[in-house]
Amino acid sequence: MRYLKLLLLFLFFTSCQESEKERITRLVTEWQGKEIHFPSNPVFTRLLSDTTDWQIPNTDYKVLVFVDSIGCTSCKLQLHKWKELIEQTDSITDGTVPFLFFFQSSDLKELHYLLRRDQFDLPVCIDTKDQLNQLNQFPSEITFQTFLLNKENKVQIVGNPIHNLAVKDLYLKQVSGNASSTTNQPIRTTAEAEQMEINLGSFDKSEKKTAMFTLKNTGNHPLLIMDIATTCGCASPTFDKHPAQPGGVLQVNVNYIPKDTGFFNETLTVKCNTEKWIKLKTKENQIK
Repeated sequence: MRYLKLLLLFLFFTSCQESEKERITRLVTEWQGKEIHFPSNPVFTRLLSDTTDWQIPNTDYKVLVFVDSIGCTSCKLQLHKWKELIEQTDSITDGTVPFLFFFQSSDLKELHYLLRRDQFDLPVCIDTKDQLNQLNQFPSEITFQTFLLNKENKVQIVGNPIHNLAVKDLYLKQVSGNASSTTNQPIRTTAEAEQMEINLGSFDKSEKKTAMFTLKNTGNHPLLIMDIATTCGCASPTFDKHPAQPGGVLQVNVNYIPKDTGFFNETLTVKCNTEKWIKLKTKENQIK
């Protein structure tokens, strides 16, 4: 229950409307403690080349990542971010937390390309018959299609740690046994963005655009950016790694290479040593 309250608190920070908060509360409450059922004989493969004799392990914790077939698969996956999180998790758990990837997509050509492009050689299950989803009836939003499970396959945390840095922190604290620890917290300061939203205008599909944000340290201690999460894999953020002294600034650059057409709004969550993390937004009118 303590972890449920923490998750709801973090998710509230990312919500804009009261109705959205209520919806998140309902989904988290519904899935907290729920048992996940797996297909009887899931087939796993590496790089979509050969099947591998890999079974779902009976470990204290495991992370289940379900990816449906709706929308841009590349935008949703962000495999490079998953690799970083897996390496970070392995470093604090001695590799005892497995990650289970179930892909519903039937576009094997695209999946094969993405897995090879990002050198993602972990076992994945291509669930073209949608067996996992039929057994569990997952929410339609990608935000609620990733779960931290315990040994009994019951949900401990629901949320996508790649898209939400607060959820990522909860995952890492839970698997490391420090879910209630408040020690070693960075000294906090205050900061503000000189521009919270940038309109990139119209541009062609696969054309590269860059948005540049500046964060000013308005507090009395050094400002440090620790991480950035994006809502779409089309965005690749980079940021200054050095601390900014009071009155100083840090730069955040975001490169966009869209993979689809239409209107898009991107949200970046910048994790700093501030009381609340900073939300930056871009608007793009993408055309062919």
